[in-house]
Amino acid sequence: MEKINTNISRYLDYPIWELGNSTLTAGSVLYFIIGIVLVFWLASRLRKILVNHVLIRYTPEIGVRQAIGSIVRYIFIFLGLLIIFQTAGIDLSALTVLAGALGIGIGFGLQHITNNFVSGIIILLERPIKVGDRIAIDNTHGRVIKISARATTIQTNDNVSIIVPNSEFMQSRVINWSHHDLKIRFRIPVSVAYGSDIDLVQRLLVEVGLEDPNVLKDPSPAIRLKEFGDNGIHMELLVWTNTLMHRRGKFISDLNLGIIKKFEKHGVQIPFPQRDVYIKTTPDISSTNQNT
Repeated sequence: MEKINTNISRYLDYPIWELGNSTLTAGSVLYFIIGIVLVFWLASRLRKILVNHVLIRYTPEIGVRQAIGSIVRYIFIFLGLLIIFQTAGIDLSALTVLAGALGIGIGFGLQHITNNFVSGIIILLERPIKVGDRIAIDNTHGRVIKISARATTIQTNDNVSIIVPNSEFMQSRVINWSHHDLKIRFRIPVSVAYGSDIDLVQRLLVEVGLEDPNVLKDPSPAIRLKEFGDNGIHMELLVWTNTLMHRRGKFISDLNLGIIKKFEKHGVQIPFPQRDVYIKTTPDISSTNQNT
């Protein structure tokens, strides 16, 4: 047994690399591997505990909890790796030259990754977007389901996940439908034919809004007359919702179907493009010449 222990110690103490005043041994490499795996595992567990058990007592917003949990995870990983280096007996000052060389490499070859990482930290700290928000960036519309160090995952209504680099949120205009409040107002355009009873039309549109279960009663639905068009009177139905901001298409479709049924029931006509064509007849020149 003592011989086995001696052999194990000899293998673990086998020198692999000289680093300044320190010697990297096989045992150090094994220690690094186990330590790094353990640090990342503990950081992940710590983040889950914070998000799902600790922070939920103080704030119900999942986005706030995810942001705090991610920042704590990064700090834990940084301190954990620092402790591993120091406890392994490695002189960190010997890594100065290596760090400088890596810094040049990062500056040129990994600048996009570094940019995305820094942008991810800014997003977590400033929280222009957070997990659960409904956003639109360029032609991408969906709900934020994850913010990581490099990219943000957006899930569309078609259940498609789109990975967007974090740097794009710093360089592009982002529309956040639920930044401060889940309550959103939608504008539903409606046109009616000239000669329609405007008071009846307004009453029917308000009824459509009040009868929809996803429309808020306070603020109540409102009607706006936008303009007098070529083929009809253009109006807007203004409604508020806090339940279907993630399903904008369904919400507008339900209201449009309700408007059509109401108008058909009460004889309100939805206009369509019309053109009046006048045909001007001219006398036949040949017959006129024969008569003369």
